[in-house]
Amino acid sequence: MINPDDVVSLSRLQFGATAMFHFLFVPLTLGLSWILVIAESAYVMTGKVVYQEITRFWGKLFGINFVMGVTTGLTLEFQFGTNWAYYSHYVGDIFGTPLAVEGLMAFFLESTLVGLFFFGWDKLSRGQHLLVTALVALGSNLSALWILIGNGWMQNPVGAEFNLLTQRMELTDVAAVLFNPVAQVKFVHTVAAGYVAASLFVMGVSSWYLLRRREQAFALRSFAIASGFGLAAILSVIVLGDESGYRTGEVQKVKLAAIEAEWETEPAPAAFTLFGFPDQQAETTHAAIKIPYMMGLIATRSLDEPVTGIKDLKREHAQRIRQGIEAVDALERIRAGDASEATRARFERHRADLGYGLLLTPYANPIASADEAAIAKAVDDSIPPVAPLFWSFRLMVGLGVVMLGLFVAGFVQLCRHRLTRSPRLLRALLWSIPLPWLAIEAGWFVAEFGRQPWTISDVLPVSASVSLLSAGQLWFSLIGICTIYLSLLVVELFLLCHVIGKGPAMVRAPLVSSSSLPRSA
Repeated sequence: MINPDDVVSLSRLQFGATAMFHFLFVPLTLGLSWILVIAESAYVMTGKVVYQEITRFWGKLFGINFVMGVTTGLTLEFQFGTNWAYYSHYVGDIFGTPLAVEGLMAFFLESTLVGLFFFGWDKLSRGQHLLVTALVALGSNLSALWILIGNGWMQNPVGAEFNLLTQRMELTDVAAVLFNPVAQVKFVHTVAAGYVAASLFVMGVSSWYLLRRREQAFALRSFAIASGFGLAAILSVIVLGDESGYRTGEVQKVKLAAIEAEWETEPAPAAFTLFGFPDQQAETTHAAIKIPYMMGLIATRSLDEPVTGIKDLKREHAQRIRQGIEAVDALERIRAGDASEATRARFERHRADLGYGLLLTPYANPIASADEAAIAKAVDDSIPPVAPLFWSFRLMVGLGVVMLGLFVAGFVQLCRHRLTRSPRLLRALLWSIPLPWLAIEAGWFVAEFGRQPWTISDVLPVSASVSLLSAGQLWFSLIGICTIYLSLLVVELFLLCHVIGKGPAMVRAPLVSSSSLPRSA
C-alpha cells in the first residue's frame, strides 16, 4: 500500500508510472526500425514495389509510435531534477554523461533522419533512402544503448568512487562505465525484446489482413519478414536472459534471491523454484515445486557454487549497516570541520559501507543515534518484497515460452505454404499482440523493483535520493502525468487502428514517381 503522505513512495510511484508508460512505445520503435531496413533492402535489391509498400506502410506506424515515445520520454529526464534532486547532486557527474551523449548524438541523429525517411522518397535515390532508414534504426538503438548504460551503472556502479572533498560520487573510469557487463547484457536483452514485440505486432496485423482476405500478397511478405526476424529475436532473448541471470548472480545477489524466493543458502547446486507461494513474513515458500540443479547452473554456471539465501544476506546486511553507521558518523564529523587523521582513517575503514549506513535515513536522525530496532527495520528494508518479483519473473518467462511457440508455428506454416489455411493460428497471433508488452513490462518491473531499496545498488538508497517536495505537489503532478499519458495512449491506439484499417492502399498513390528513380545510389 502507498502511504498518501509518503514523499519517497509517491516519488517512486510517479517515476515508475512514467517509465512504464514510456516503455509501451519504445519496443515497437526499436523493432519496427529494423523491419523497415529489411523490407527496404528487399526493395532495393529486387525492385519489387510491394516491398516499398511494406516499408512505407509500416513506416507510418513507426512514425506515430516514434512521436509518442519521444513525447513520453522527455518527462523522465526532467524528473531526475524535479523529484530526485539529491540523486542528481550525488551522482550527476556519472549518470549525466550517458544522458548527455544520448541527447546530443543518438536523439538528434534519430529525429533528424526520421524526417528524411518520410519526406525523402521522391528526393533521394533508392540506395540513399535505404541508408537513411538504416541510420534511423541505428539511432533508435543508440538511444537505447546510452540510456541502458546509465541504468546499468545504477545496477552495478563501476568506474566511480566517493570523493571526500566534494562529498559526491565522481567518475574515475569512463571505459568501465561504458563496458559495464550489466549494461551490455541489459542492452542486448532489451533491444532483442523490442524486436520480438515489433515482429509479433507485424505478424498479428498481417494475420488480421489474411483472415479478412485483404492485401494477401502484402500481408504474406510482411509476415515472412517479421516471422524470420522475430524467431531469431525470441531465441536471442532466451539466450540473453540466461546471461542476464548469470550477471545478476554475480553483482545483485539480493535481487536473484528474491526472484527465486531463495530463503536459505542451499548446498550447491541450488534448485530452481518453478512454482510456489512465497511468504516473506515466515521466510518460506509454501507448496514449492523445484527443479534440481537448475538455479545453480543459471546463477553460477557451475555445480559447486552456492546461491546465497535471503536469511544469510540479511545477516550480512546487518553487519554492513553497523559499519555504515561508523562511515556516516565520520563523514558528518568531517563536514562539521573535524580534519583529524583519526576521523579520516575511521571513514576510510568503513567507506565501502557508507550506503548501508544511509539505509537508516528514515529511522534515525542523526544516523549515529540508531538503535537495534532501527537497524532491524533497515535490514528488513534491504530485501525487496519477494512475492511481486517471484510472480513477475515467472510471468515474463511463461509469456516468452508462449511467444516462442507462436513464432515457430507461424514460421513453419509459412514455409509449408499453409498459413492462409490456418485460421486458428492467425487468430491466435492477432490476439497475442499484447503479449510482448506484458512480458517487457514484467521484465522491467523485475529489474527495477528488484533493485530496491537502492537507487544505486549498495551506494545510495531511495530514501536518501528524493527532493524536498510535499505530498500534495507529487499527487498533483502524478495525476496530471497519468491523465496526459493515458490520453496519448488512446490517441496512439486510435491512429494505429485508423492506419491499419485503411491498409497499404493509403501509401500506393505516390509510388509511381519514386519507382522511376535509379535502383542504386
